[in-house]
Amino acid sequence: MMQPRCVRRQFFLSVLLLAVLSSITIPAQAEWYVAGQAGYSFADSLRNVTTTGPFSGIELQSFDMKNSLAYGGKVGVYPYHGSLGFELDVFHSTPHVKNLGDSPGIHLGVTNVGANILLRYPGATFQPYLGLGPGILIARLSRSVETESDTQVSIGFNFLTGIRAFVTPHVALFTEYKFTDAKFDFNGAFGSFGGFDSTYRAHQLFVGVSYHF
Repeated sequence: MMQPRCVRRQFFLSVLLLAVLSSITIPAQAEWYVAGQAGYSFADSLRNVTTTGPFSGIELQSFDMKNSLAYGGKVGVYPYHGSLGFELDVFHSTPHVKNLGDSPGIHLGVTNVGANILLRYPGATFQPYLGLGPGILIARLSRSVETESDTQVSIGFNFLTGIRAFVTPHVALFTEYKFTDAKFDFNGAFGSFGGFDSTYRAHQLFVGVSYHF
């Protein structure tokens, strides 16, 4: 269950992100778009795993993670129909932790809410682009033989690059690579014994369709 501290932190980060986005002045005739996306997430091992709580400071072995399907959506804008744009990118994956020795694995779900600055080549048909920005990562660790259920929210970093191809004046297909880097602090994962800190990194490949208006 999400701890009160995590709820307060998630609320604060969400308000901060909305404040930043709302501070951007958007012209009335800007180019807006919405998109759906699906793909695959290739998660690295959870690294730098160190215990927290009463028995803090003990270094554990890295936790191998499974690759998983991923899906999500986007909403974005190019304020002056040019090269510079802004995007809210949300996607979800399930990079479950593999078996830990003789112990079964642990279910893990990660929702990434990214606010990206984009730079594109504004071609009529093909538009290569890249972007980067902060992300709010909501990670949910399920209860298992070794762990209690725990949810934590952290700030991470997202980088992306891709290309879109317009099949009509308003509809485009795109393919995209994303990289995510963040810290996960599951301080209640081991119940009264504390939890652990770790480094999370993942590579994602997506395809999708966007509608521009």
